[in-house]
Amino acid sequence: MILRRFSSTSTKPFFVSTPIFYVNAAPHIGHLYSAVIADAIFRFENLLRPNPGNIFTTGTDEHGTKIQQAAAQNSIPVDEYCTGVSGRYRDLFKEMGVNYTDFIRTTEPRHFSAVGKFWGELRKRDLIYSKNYSGWYCVSDETFLTDSQLREDEKGGKFSLESGHPAEWTEELNYMFKLGMFQQEVIRWASREGSVRPKKFQKILLDNLEEPLPDISVSRPASRVHWAIPVPDDPSQTVYVWLDALVNYLTCSGYPDDMKMWPPSVQVIGKDILKFHGIYWPAFLIANDMEPPGSLFVHSHWTVDGQKMSKSRGNVVDPSDRASTYTSEGLRYFLLREGVAHSDGNYSDVKIFRFLNAELADTLGNLLSRCCAKSLNPQQIRPAFDPEIFQELLKLDATKKLIDSLEVLPGKCLAHYQENNFYLVVDTVMAALHAGNNFFETTRPWELKKGTEEQIKRLEAIICLTMETLRICGIILQPIVPKLTGQLLDKLAIGQRQWKDCEDFLWKSTGRNQENLSSASSVLFRRLQLEKGEKVASSQGR
Repeated sequence: MILRRFSSTSTKPFFVSTPIFYVNAAPHIGHLYSAVIADAIFRFENLLRPNPGNIFTTGTDEHGTKIQQAAAQNSIPVDEYCTGVSGRYRDLFKEMGVNYTDFIRTTEPRHFSAVGKFWGELRKRDLIYSKNYSGWYCVSDETFLTDSQLREDEKGGKFSLESGHPAEWTEELNYMFKLGMFQQEVIRWASREGSVRPKKFQKILLDNLEEPLPDISVSRPASRVHWAIPVPDDPSQTVYVWLDALVNYLTCSGYPDDMKMWPPSVQVIGKDILKFHGIYWPAFLIANDMEPPGSLFVHSHWTVDGQKMSKSRGNVVDPSDRASTYTSEGLRYFLLREGVAHSDGNYSDVKIFRFLNAELADTLGNLLSRCCAKSLNPQQIRPAFDPEIFQELLKLDATKKLIDSLEVLPGKCLAHYQENNFYLVVDTVMAALHAGNNFFETTRPWELKKGTEEQIKRLEAIICLTMETLRICGIILQPIVPKLTGQLLDKLAIGQRQWKDCEDFLWKSTGRNQENLSSASSVLFRRLQLEKGEKVASSQGR
């Protein structure tokens, strides 16, 4: 089968997506984690290869049985319910600096058109057929399950082996998709280097592809699932939620009439939807002569104080609530700093409290405050570089260690960003900032502020090199904490902020003139304080 290909040039736009989020409940930190990963990927790409055509999509999945049930439980019309929850995602993403270019709702007319076109193309190729179907259906997961995907309790009840949600026996007339026809092509795609990352999840996917793929249901009777997109030319059926949902990425690309870019460069997903994005999605695309995604980036889940997050435990973490305590940048920083894609992360209020104070307030923020203090820097300047005094300072071990750390910093962080290892970016930057703090302490600039002209020049050279450390680290951290680094770079009057600018070291450039600092506050992140006798809040019950 010949795949429809788009041109590959150096100016090709970059396309990253989050999964679209199901509106059966309010957003929690797991949803936010997907979004800030994709946002950090997108921001890094724009630092490295800025292109006005780059695309970052997110949105809400608003069809299916669970949505019908959730709206009924809240005693409001389904469309009103969907609009309300979708709005909460928009508000959260705005608060957290998730800089998407397109927010898709599957209830939009443009999406109905895209699904209708995609369905029609599959029908035209004789890849969809009608059949009386029976099987175990899991409403919570919105999927039919095979025997190997089920477990049975002592009362004979059936449950999803993966999610633990109950399944019910269902017999109905459905449209089926010939999934098995595309098994070998999906395996070839999934086996490609970098198609699924981290490698742990590529192995899991390939293990799942060892069994023959059965044909799958792609519709439900409208009498059972009325809140869905009607099947073209057959209003008695509605399009199965996963086919409908997956087409959102095509809708955002402009399919079918004005496609801006295809395939997506990176699709960020949680590990629980790997089967749908790693098997069904590439099969649907290949069936329609389209390229599968360039890469799936799969992340793990979050536990809370070591326990699985669930409504029944009352430990679902509301990100807006936590942002009111830790700030939006603080929460974003913690998720990207603590999260590791291949393993579940553990959310802990004690841990986030300690991280933010130690790293954002003390290591980064305090260094900026000290070199911007009027007692030390009365002219409020970013001093010009003095090569002679720099050579004198290089005789100190603390200076040599700082310079060595800074010169390898961009290269190391570039490699970590390219693997989406944001926690390693932060580790590496924090090591450089520790070297910067050590340099500042070792050179003791406060002892020079009332000295001779030569001592004042040395003081300014120390401030200059400290600010250069902050400039380089600030540029590198932009995808992680964009608002915070924007404030830092604004304070230092730094205009050039692309990736190439962090590789332009002051001591290797043609020199930079003295600049006036901005009048903005030099307090980046205020230390989190506990009232007397207060303990850090438990992650549960808030």
